[in-house]
Amino acid sequence: MLLGQVLRQLGDETFAAETLVGLHDLPLMADLEATREQFGESAPDYAIGAVRRFSTYASDEDWLALMSALGRSDDPGATCLRAILAWSLHHDRGSSKCL
Repeated sequence: MLLGQVLRQLGDETFAAETLVGLHDLPLMADLEATREQFGESAPDYAIGAVRRFSTYASDEDWLALMSALGRSDDPGATCLRAILAWSLHHDRGSSKCL
């Protein structure tokens, strides 16, 4: 999965659902479901927002961690999406509104 293709198609509810399930990360999915409900967003909308928030607010250390994970990955698109979602979920947990 190429990240650019994923990002372009996240607005498609079916594609987004399949992609998110394809990450094979049940704890991440459960956290995503709870958090997206907190903000009244669909899973694709939350994922798109997560990418935007990461690109805007992630620290140099966050970017370095992402690049390191990508260097060890057989599936860079999935690795990137998983890492960005985890980062966003961590930052949004307990928050009453998105950054």
